[in-house]
Order: sequence, then C-alpha cells, then structure tokens
Amino acid sequence: MGIVARTAYWVDWWQRFGPVSGNEPKLGDPFGRYVITTFVKGTNMGPYEAARHIPGVSGHELAYTANRHFSIVLLNEAIADLVNAHARLDISQAWGDGTTVAADGTHMDTYLDNLLAETSVRYGKPGGIAYHHISDTYVALFTHFIPCGVWEAVYIIEGLLKNSSEVQPTTVHADTQGQSQPVFALAHLLGFDLMPRIRNWKGLTFYRPSKTTEYVHIDALFGEVGKNVIDWDLIESQFRHLMKVAVSVQEGVISSSTLLKRLRSGSKKNATYASFREVGRVIRTVQLLRYLSDPALRRRVTAATNRTEAFNVFSQWIGFGNRGVIADNDPVEQEKAMKFNALLTNAVIFHNALDIAEIVRQLLEEGWKIEPEDLAHISPYLTEHINRFGEYSTHELGIQPEAYDPKLDVDFTQLRDQDLTAAGLRRAA
Repeated sequence: MGIVARTAYWVDWWQRFGPVSGNEPKLGDPFGRYVITTFVKGTNMGPYEAARHIPGVSGHELAYTANRHFSIVLLNEAIADLVNAHARLDISQAWGDGTTVAADGTHMDTYLDNLLAETSVRYGKPGGIAYHHISDTYVALFTHFIPCGVWEAVYIIEGLLKNSSEVQPTTVHADTQGQSQPVFALAHLLGFDLMPRIRNWKGLTFYRPSKTTEYVHIDALFGEVGKNVIDWDLIESQFRHLMKVAVSVQEGVISSSTLLKRLRSGSKKNATYASFREVGRVIRTVQLLRYLSDPALRRRVTAATNRTEAFNVFSQWIGFGNRGVIADNDPVEQEKAMKFNALLTNAVIFHNALDIAEIVRQLLEEGWKIEPEDLAHISPYLTEHINRFGEYSTHELGIQPEAYDPKLDVDFTQLRDQDLTAAGLRRAA
C-alpha cells in the first residue's frame, strides 16, 4: 500500500481517474479511494474480501469506485504516466533505451461461464491470455486480455499502436506465437522491425529472390533450385493497396487485429492475403538469415523474451488475490483487471528502480566504484522486501513523501556506445 501511495504522490497517475461524466469526483478523499482501489484491483482481491483487511473502507465503496471512476482508456493513460516517469530515471538507462519491446502472453484462469474463456490446448485448462508488451527497461507498455484460441501474433501490432507513452519502440521481439507471414509484412510496412525467437525454425521455408539464385554455403536452406521463389510482380502490382491498408491501420480506420485475423483465415486466392504473404516471406527470410548469422542478435532476442517471461511471473506474484483466478465474467471487466494489474506492477517496478538508485548513491558516497555493466544485470523485479499479506495499513495515504531524485552519477552512455560499436562491426563484416 505504501508503494502505491508514494508513486501516486510522485507521478500523479491517480489524477487520471474520475467519473465518466467528466465532473469532479464527489468523493471525500479521491486520492485515498483511487490508491486503495488500484491496490485492491491490481492484486486481484475482491472488494468485499479486501474490505475485511483494510480499515475505513467498505466493499460497496471499492466496487462502486472501480466501476464508475476507472475505465480502460483512463487506466491506459495512468500506465503511460508511470512508463514516462520510469523512462526519465537515469537508472533505467542501465537496462535499455526504450527502442526495443518484447511481447508474450501468459495464461490467466477464469470461470467457464463467460464470453471470453476457452479451454487452452497449450495449458489444458480454461481461461484467457494476458498479452503484455514489455519494454527493454522492464516496464509494461501495453496489456491485452485475449482468448486462448487466437494466434497471439494477431495482437502484437495492436499493442504497439495503442501504446500512448513517450517510449515508442521500433524493434519487436516475440516467441513463435508472435509471428506469421502477414504479421511480418504488416510490421515492416508500419516501420517495426519484428525479430522473434522461432521454435523449430529448421522447418520454415527460406525463399529465393529469383529462380536462378544460388548460394555457396547456405543453398540447402532454400530447398531445390528454382522453387520457393518470391513473386515480385505480385508485390509490385499490389504495393499501392498494401500501403493503403497499412495507412488505414496506422490511422485507426481498421484495427490491426481485425485485419490480421482476416488475413490469417483468408483464402489464398485473395489478392490482399497473397500480397501480404509474399511480403512476409521476404521479410521473414531476411530476419531468419540475420538471426542465424549474428550470435549477439540471438543473445538479445533471448534476453528480451526471457524478460517478458520474468514479467509474467512478477505480475502474477503481485496479482495474488483469489488464487490468481479472474472472477469477472464481463470481457470489459476482465480487460480492466489486466490493466489494473499492469498499473500496479509498473508502480512496483518504478519504486524498485528508485530503491536501487538510492542504494547505488549510498555506495558511491562510500567510495565504491559502480560500473554500468554491473547495474545492467540487476532486475527491478524484486519481491523480498514486499509484504503481501495481513492487515493493510492506510496511514501512508496521508504522508506526502519527499521528491525523488531521478539522477544518478553513473555514465550509462558507454553501454549504448558498446551496442553501437558492435552493430557497426557486424554491418562492416
């Protein structure tokens, strides 16, 4: 509760919330009510269960506030506030520069009697998927709640376009579920570099630029000579239409998830599907060759996808209430539950980053030499100092903390310089 209260004072994310009418909230203490509600919903505790452990509030008050003063749009704005504040911390430079994001989903248990729940073939139980876009600085940029039966790649572009924070990544990592030929094509047309970690990539087809193209050392990857050839004429004839579709997605005329669902299930005779598939074949072949030829790139992709898996564990640790089962049966409320959890998780990450920076400052004052490479190996997914259970004190709601210090006397530019130098050597080679 103290973490939520202090981050609310520091970042003012709580001021995003209010009644749907847009009027001033008719609450005696909107700050306290919003902080407590975020804590309760973010931990997945039911309002009436939470009221048994939090003095001075009732289950009805918490349920009313969550329903009437919090919306998906406002939760996204509050999440963006924390992402922006986290990006301005010097310590965040130890982990990345915000240009890379990794997307991955994790199974969430639900009850069977609702519109979104399905029995997952992968997990063998009913529920949905919390699909997160995790920045290279560890915070969640965007979160979806999607059905189990959908191919996760359908939502990978949607999260990037709906991310309203100042952190706008250009490189996207994912696992096998985060890619397909149309997804590679759409990502490329929108200016994103999709670089997934694909399971069993040996079974994928590599495409030649022409029937006569042969390679000295890697020709076996492309199969028989004269086959698996890109249809450049199709791409050229449909290119204007492809760009119109991409612009429509960029401008929000059509959602990327709707488009990709249609392209995934569309007829192979459909010209739009065929052209997206053909561009996707080009981009995926290039990306696979990059992945195979660059060990450093493989390490970065693995590290990024491992970070999303670590975030999934961390966010579920925070959402401990009701044994992790999403009790709401309304799809909108299920989506809000994921947003609440992402908001609370980002608040804890931000607070942990400040704690790490404060310890580093103390060590520097004692004369220790702190290398940026050392800080790069520290994760803000820390839990040992957090007590999740018991009676939740609200006394810190009335204590305004001192302003936090975002600065840290450590030169992180050498981390970026090392990355740029390595990239330059690879291009020269």
